[in-house]
Amino acid sequence: MNMKNLIALCVVAFVVAADASAQTAKAPSLASLSTQPSMNVFRRFAVDRAKMTAFYGDVLGLKPMAPIGLGGGAQMIRFQVGTSEIKLQATPAASEYKSGPVRDVTGLRVLTFFFPDEAALTARFVQQGYAAPVFQNGRNGKRVAMVLDPESQWVELVIAPGAPASTYESLEVGLTVSDLEKSRAFYRQFVGLDELPPVVDSLLGTTKYPFRHGTTTVNVWSFGPELPANTRSAGIQYVITDVEAVDALAKAQAVKIDTPLGNFSAGLRTIWLSDPDGITNYFAQIVRNPQSTGASSR
Repeated sequence: MNMKNLIALCVVAFVVAADASAQTAKAPSLASLSTQPSMNVFRRFAVDRAKMTAFYGDVLGLKPMAPIGLGGGAQMIRFQVGTSEIKLQATPAASEYKSGPVRDVTGLRVLTFFFPDEAALTARFVQQGYAAPVFQNGRNGKRVAMVLDPESQWVELVIAPGAPASTYESLEVGLTVSDLEKSRAFYRQFVGLDELPPVVDSLLGTTKYPFRHGTTTVNVWSFGPELPANTRSAGIQYVITDVEAVDALAKAQAVKIDTPLGNFSAGLRTIWLSDPDGITNYFAQIVRNPQSTGASSR
């Protein structure tokens, strides 16, 4: 190959690389695609549905929403936390999913809710036949307790007396991951969440790395590689305006696609992805029917 051809080949390679870099730089962020200032979370369960409904509704005091029919008599149970939704789905196989201490299994392990009154919350636990939560002193004058829901999945209770009303409408999601840097890169660079300063969590005995979108924070922490995984109990949902853009970005960055881009149901178009530990991140676009006044995301 003569020098002229070699220079031409190098120029072409540079242009192609620069174009790919520019496309990545122009990729829309979650904030620009999201239709709500938060994310939603789902949890699957195998125990009696009434127990899950009572725990999240009567004990935690979350606001119930109309359930969504899933066909065959199945329903998605929904609760509201600010602009977020907690979605509970009965799944017989959930009894076989890994559980145990937060540090022993990777996956979406913890849902964190905020409350103004420790005594009132404790009274609801006792009235519903649960042991009173054991609270400890946390950061900034807060009181914190970890409890198990009826499916033996973790819920963190944070008492923040006198906080702004917006505090009690916020939601945090805790992920135990095997490779901290890969997970941080995924939620920062691919999903596009705002990375906040790390926080030492004395209750868990680790440093958590928070990523926020609106009123929802995803906390990432690690207790080392090669832990058993639970990738099925829970996941994160993003309601967005352009699911095709997520599909294109996932393919460009070789993010694992669990369920390809497609119509989930009438009025909903989705793509289901995995983070580096296989935790579900699924993106849903509501496709409105001109003859309809609106639609719900599943």
